[in-house]
Amino acid sequence: MEKARNTERPREAKTLFVKSASEYRQTIAALEERLHLQELISDIAAILINLPAGEVDRQITSGLQRIVEFLGVDRCGFGEFSEDLKELRVTHSYAVPGIETNPGVILTDTLPWYAGRLRDGAIVAFERPSDLPEEAAGTRAFCQKTGIKSHLSIPVAIGGFPICALGFATFRIHRSWPEAFIEQFKRVAEIFAQAIYRKRAEEKLQKSYQEIRQLKDRLQGETDYLRIEIRKNFRHGEIIGESAAMQAVIRQIEQVAPTNSSVLISGETGVGKEVVARAIHSLSPRQHRLMVTVNCASLPSALVESELFGREKGAYTGALTRQPGRFELADDSSIFLDEVAELSPELQAKLLRVLQEGEFERLGSPKTLKVDVRVIAATNRDLGKAVREGKFREDLYYRLNVFPIEVPPLRERPEDIPELVSAFIDEFGKKMGKEIPALPKPTLEELRSYHWPGNIRELRNVIEHALIINNGEPLQVILPKAIHGVDSHILTLEEAERRHISEVLEKTHGRIKGPHGAAALLGLKPSTLYSRMEKLGIPHWRDKERK
Repeated sequence: MEKARNTERPREAKTLFVKSASEYRQTIAALEERLHLQELISDIAAILINLPAGEVDRQITSGLQRIVEFLGVDRCGFGEFSEDLKELRVTHSYAVPGIETNPGVILTDTLPWYAGRLRDGAIVAFERPSDLPEEAAGTRAFCQKTGIKSHLSIPVAIGGFPICALGFATFRIHRSWPEAFIEQFKRVAEIFAQAIYRKRAEEKLQKSYQEIRQLKDRLQGETDYLRIEIRKNFRHGEIIGESAAMQAVIRQIEQVAPTNSSVLISGETGVGKEVVARAIHSLSPRQHRLMVTVNCASLPSALVESELFGREKGAYTGALTRQPGRFELADDSSIFLDEVAELSPELQAKLLRVLQEGEFERLGSPKTLKVDVRVIAATNRDLGKAVREGKFREDLYYRLNVFPIEVPPLRERPEDIPELVSAFIDEFGKKMGKEIPALPKPTLEELRSYHWPGNIRELRNVIEHALIINNGEPLQVILPKAIHGVDSHILTLEEAERRHISEVLEKTHGRIKGPHGAAALLGLKPSTLYSRMEKLGIPHWRDKERK
């Protein structure tokens, strides 16, 4: 018996030794796993700390991949709360092959109970969907539909404000989520949250800087533009003219000004198209902002695009600074494109896009800018003919020609000349510090009968020249034909006839009949002369002279 007892003891001791070795190996394995997990967490933290905002998204996705590979779960996702906490959206996701990722899913719409628990700061964990409470019926049904067997989500708040949540899911096996595991991965979630928080703060800061730069550029651009405008010699928004033709134009201005419709102003050079544009802007809801003007014909073709749409620094040789374009300066205002017919086909296409979409890009930048600009265009050419000849885009023409206004030439409204002359004498007299005597009536009649190929601009120049050379005597006007030694305009037959009859009537003091009347001097019957005068618009009266 004694011998038997001795033989049993070594067997028992051996069994106890084997059990202790197994526990030892398990302990060692657990310690090694914790060590590897600590190394993983430390590595992720080292990568994400102080990472530039542009790298955060890529590194978070990379971190999710490493977590999936380390834990053996099927999917790991990261969601962010919106600033108003109304939305929880999956922003980053990684899954093993065969399992779908779910970036972009708005969990507040899909799983309201689940998102609400995370927003309240509660951890959501279950080994089986059946473990979920009754109020989570929608979440349970979603898991059964999509095949989720186990899930864990850990929310993170910074300063008491929910920022994000880190989630784990299995699709092939059920898995428990020990408290020690949850505590470890709270740290990972906090690392991600801090990175996202810093990213948001940096993006807000950069956005603020960008808005400040844009505002600075815009204010500087407006200041520079205003300085240029102040130096210009024109009468701001002041339309002079009591003629029927100009009253019709004024009625059109009043009709279109309150709208946002595009306007196409046509007319000869010097008729005052820009003054009409300014009147439209000053009567519009955009009058609180400066109207921006671009003369498309005066700019070199290589610079028109950068002037209209702006440029980035280095966009081309010599572009040493970033410059906002005229459309940026005209945001929430009006832009006047003078001589729009001179734009190249390429710029016509870009202008069409601004009219249709309110979008464009600066030269040298891929970023699309949006503006709200009312376009008022002007031309001294026949745009309809240019369209037919293929020189101007038909679609752009119709976009610009929503409300056409044609400004009549000065020769078609001679009754406005006295008022215009008076206004110019007043303007230049004040500038030059001169008191100008009244304009002699014969001189005024000479101005009325002149053809004015340069229209109001030419009249203004003539008056300015007259005031410069005036020495206190009655104002003497030198018409361009005398300046150049030749009439600057070839009269039509009708114009020549009107001028000749008017000159003869002036010599006869309006007398038509009789041996010394205008009819006899012209070799016409009085009745024929009356008919010609009516046709030519020359005022007359039927006298009661002796025949």
